[in-house]
Amino acid sequence: MLTLWGRLNSHNVKKVAWFAEELGLPYQRHDVGGAFGMDAAYRALNPNALIPTITDADGFTLWESNAILRYLAAKHGGERFWPSDPAARALADRWMDWQFGFAEAQRDAFVNLVRKPEGERDMTAVAAGAVKAGAMMATLDEQLSHTPWLSGDAFGLGDVPMGVYAHSWFALAIERPDRPHVARWYAALRERPGYAANVMIPLT
Repeated sequence: MLTLWGRLNSHNVKKVAWFAEELGLPYQRHDVGGAFGMDAAYRALNPNALIPTITDADGFTLWESNAILRYLAAKHGGERFWPSDPAARALADRWMDWQFGFAEAQRDAFVNLVRKPEGERDMTAVAAGAVKAGAMMATLDEQLSHTPWLSGDAFGLGDVPMGVYAHSWFALAIERPDRPHVARWYAALRERPGYAANVMIPLT
């Protein structure tokens, strides 16, 4: 059985837990990081002292969330999640890397509103982060005006990383520009059981 190490309130752990459920993969998850700490045994698995990490049934260990997603898609996803056509695979895959820029844009808003007590929040940084994230969502909205999913005509691997960050964008108490195609895509994501169970949890 697959073992997933990491607390579920981490964006990067959510990605892997949700995608494992999309693949129908049984897995065990152990809370690591944040309030749960990180012991020497875990640090031996992941020298970066970050989450998530997986250990597969054969003992193979891997860290970096998007690398884990690609590994699981290649091993278990078949043509739907890991197309044999390199171009089709790359068109979805690009959004996995694009997500890192969005995460950075939204970081100040998230950290101040979720991780800091109200009296310690830098609301100027929150507003700046909201503007940056909203501007980047225009790029996502443009893509989703042409295809129903970031992966193309069907839900795929390219939808997973930004799907997690879309939830925090909609859940944060920030000003958001109207992005109708993103809103339509987010509504479709919310209908997926694995998304509802693993991603749509309180931001902490």
